[in-house]
Amino acid sequence: MPQYAIMRFAKQKGGAGALESHHERTKVKYASNPDINIERSKYNFHIVKPETSYKRESDNRIEAAGCNTRKDSVRFVDTLITASPDFFKGKKRDEVRAYFKTAVAFLAQKIGRGNIFAAVVHMDEKTPHLHLCFTPITKDGRLSAKEIIGNRTQLTKWQDDFFAHMVKAYPDLERGESASETGRRHIPTRVFKQAVRLTKQAARITNVLDGINPLNASKKRDEALALLKRFFPGMEDFEKQVRKCKREIKALETDNATLKSETNELEKQVEAGKKVNIAKQIAENNLHIEYDNLRRFVDTLPEEIKRQIRQPQQTQNQQR
Repeated sequence: MPQYAIMRFAKQKGGAGALESHHERTKVKYASNPDINIERSKYNFHIVKPETSYKRESDNRIEAAGCNTRKDSVRFVDTLITASPDFFKGKKRDEVRAYFKTAVAFLAQKIGRGNIFAAVVHMDEKTPHLHLCFTPITKDGRLSAKEIIGNRTQLTKWQDDFFAHMVKAYPDLERGESASETGRRHIPTRVFKQAVRLTKQAARITNVLDGINPLNASKKRDEALALLKRFFPGMEDFEKQVRKCKREIKALETDNATLKSETNELEKQVEAGKKVNIAKQIAENNLHIEYDNLRRFVDTLPEEIKRQIRQPQQTQNQQR
């Protein structure tokens, strides 16, 4: 099985109470995450131990640098670092520690060691992983997560650099094909939204079709046809977009399997009323599942109905 080096960023704007509680294991019980074995929490360890609370740690650095801030400023960045589960099989505690120390050294070089205020390794879940928190302060003393983490192109560069750094010490690691190597594009947000919209439409059409009986057959049939006339153009466009993004969606399938195995607890974690970015990513990675479900829905529709819908559309296309 391929062994991947994994790094993910999640920007944090508000208080850090829930996040800190999770990272530092301050609770006695974690009902929302059954993967945490509290009896093994004693094996967790710090590479960078915070001297005080996460909020105070980030605030102190921001004040010391004299940074200007806004209400919506990103105060710190929570970084998840791990590897594919197979990578850790058979590795002793010291070997696991060495892997994460190598990763911390990479981040210290990129963002400045002084900006890192917490780095804790969790050994009490299925796969060892590191949570590292840093204040995104630039070399000239500005608070700017946008500049440090960057846009999608810069994020690809982050991943390339991270892999290049880690593979020197761990030659068996692999790097998923990057955009710079394959021309892989970002899947537009509208494609994800389109999948959600079509799924809702399909559910509504199914309810109408299921509700047909001898007394309402004519009315329900007309209602279903009207809904399908709106559904099919969107579905055809969605299929085109999926074909265009085939490589990207395949990569998301791989990412999804890996992310779920290493970071299940983050799906449950809530900070300032919002799920962390990685949970959103996992949801987005299910795009291929949504597509398969929609295709199955189309396949179950009676051929007679599909012909009725498609015939006028084909005639319109020929007249253009």
